[in-house]
Amino acid sequence: MTATQAAPAIIRRYFELAGQPDSEDYFGLFAEDAVVEDESTEYRGIEAIRRWRRAVPLVSYEITDIEETPAGAIVTATITGDFPGSPFAGLRYRFSDYDESAIRALRIAP
Repeated sequence: MTATQAAPAIIRRYFELAGQPDSEDYFGLFAEDAVVEDESTEYRGIEAIRRWRRAVPLVSYEITDIEETPAGAIVTATITGDFPGSPFAGLRYRFSDYDESAIRALRIAP
């Protein structure tokens, strides 16, 4: 079993959809009051998450590690896309509040 296969289903689905153009399936992964932090900026609520997604380039993901911790799941990935410094290795996605139906907190940082 690969690290990706061992991840909770909602996290696997996040990475399946995150590398594609935005869709309601992607936004449906988040709770209405979800918080995403990316590049030290916090996006609170689904409408703010939509604005964030429109402003970031579409990237592809290569998951290199998944670690389950008491605080949640940490997924380490290399992202590749149309942005300075691509590809970027070692980006961490910290899913700290989620269940099988929704992501409530996601922090993205090296």
